[in-house]
Amino acid sequence: MLLSALLALTLHQTPLTTVAEQSGWLRTGRYAEVEALCRAFPKRYPGKVRCDSFGTTPEGRPMLVFAASADGTLTPAAAAKKGRPVVFFQGGIHSGEIDGKDAGFWLLRDMLDGKALPGVLQGVTAVFVPVFNVDGHERFGPNNRPNQVGPEEMGWRVTAQGFNLNRDYVKADAPEMGALLTLQHAWDPLVAIDLHVTDGAQFEHDVSVQLEPQKTGPEPLRAPGEKLRQELFTSLEAQGHLPLPFYPSFREGDDPRSGVSYGVAPPRFSNAYWMVNRRYGVLVETHSWKPYAHRVATTRHVLEGLLRLFARDGQALMKARAAVDAEAEAGKAREVVLAWENTDKSRPIDFRGYAYERSPSDLSQQPWIRYDTTRPQVWTIPYFEELRPALTTTLPAGGYLVPPAHAEWVARKLTVHGLRFQRLGQALPPTGVEVFRATEASFRPGSYEGRQPLSVKGQWTKESWPLPAGTLYVPAAQKSAPLLAHLFEPLAPDSLLAWGFFNNHFEQKEYIEDYVVEPFARELLAKDPAVKAAWEERLKDKAFAADARARLRFFAERHPAWDSRLNLYPVFRTDSAPTGLKPGR
Repeated sequence: MLLSALLALTLHQTPLTTVAEQSGWLRTGRYAEVEALCRAFPKRYPGKVRCDSFGTTPEGRPMLVFAASADGTLTPAAAAKKGRPVVFFQGGIHSGEIDGKDAGFWLLRDMLDGKALPGVLQGVTAVFVPVFNVDGHERFGPNNRPNQVGPEEMGWRVTAQGFNLNRDYVKADAPEMGALLTLQHAWDPLVAIDLHVTDGAQFEHDVSVQLEPQKTGPEPLRAPGEKLRQELFTSLEAQGHLPLPFYPSFREGDDPRSGVSYGVAPPRFSNAYWMVNRRYGVLVETHSWKPYAHRVATTRHVLEGLLRLFARDGQALMKARAAVDAEAEAGKAREVVLAWENTDKSRPIDFRGYAYERSPSDLSQQPWIRYDTTRPQVWTIPYFEELRPALTTTLPAGGYLVPPAHAEWVARKLTVHGLRFQRLGQALPPTGVEVFRATEASFRPGSYEGRQPLSVKGQWTKESWPLPAGTLYVPAAQKSAPLLAHLFEPLAPDSLLAWGFFNNHFEQKEYIEDYVVEPFARELLAKDPAVKAAWEERLKDKAFAADARARLRFFAERHPAWDSRLNLYPVFRTDSAPTGLKPGR
């Protein structure tokens, strides 16, 4: 009894300082430290902190999440019941970029001790994933980030299975991603913050913070988003930081003169994913050439600013979000921008860089840039901040239909993304639907993130198709309606089609021998004037006329044995819900 009491007292008195703090911000701890803190934090702060495992990595490690609240609102159900704003932040999606882990623990401890952000945990529940890419974190070494100043050793960019998790949000191939998205959609955060470290050029600016909705996304969240960003930057500048509202990557390689752009990424990336879900998404990038101590402090200051602002404005923002959700649930959020681009319009800005020399390399025969960090220099460079839609679509009035051949795996994806769907309980006779037949289909020559992407051209047209029992019906009227367009619209850059999930349907599997096509072609030309006219028109194209395979394919496509489903996208659109639906998810 005395021993257990003594142990409890020792645990309570043990400072929850990390390896990073103990080393003077020279090192970062291994994942065993995260596991130890998972046990220690709830014991030190009973009723105010909860630590749970939300998944297991392919190498068998627990994925851990901390929730902190002054009044014990520590579960998704409790937060939803109280209407409590949730601020979700994560570190180590790229585990060499580990500032977020150490900054998060430092800040969380000081908040719970009453040393930082007094009262904030009364207004929000903070949910913290210290390390998202856990297996990558344990691929530990001193040379994993050669253009990053500290810590002495760190983890690796990708997972044990080779996934770059910050390309995986829509396709959700990695088991870690499935676990995280399930967790996040359960919490339904008001804001999701992803903590990174940049690559790239050398300059004085020490952090970029990209926040949407601000320039894009639902209107009721844009003006508050811009206000939040401006107030955050004012506080950061008062603390001596030099924040940027865009990712500090030059438009042309390593040439500062080419300028920079305000960009909106596709939803394969974390912050864009949450914007598509009509939530606030924030990408924080500290600058890799700043010392680790500076970067961790910068990350902490950004988190402090965001937590304070979302606690202050949380209830008003929750009301705006509820209005946005109601609009989508009523089927009024149908216009979706699938891709954004910058216009040619720019304005000059002052950018805090260093003197540099850019000259041809005798080694590589390409321009080689060398920075002189002893000579700060203000660059006047063009800033392209104006955006315009590059690709838009309109969601169907009803929703999408996924035939049984693909229903099971698509259902798993939809579940991970927190999307609703139902199944047909009985087969329906031919029904009017919209189908997409590709007029062109081009496979990417090489692999990207473990897949062979596909790009297509074509359009939706009306046809009549039977709907077998087990067909999925995915209604467009739901709160994450834009995400549906990004998943199912074939032209979307991050659609399931674009990521190669349906490649089989765009590969020819059945063939007709040439010696069969030759006589058929002659018979067809003799009896069908329309075909003959089309043939003669095609022959005016010299490239076609010179291509023997193309000439025969012209007739093979008109043969009764031709595969009518080749290049048919196996997802349909419908203007209304079909009859016979089972109760859905």
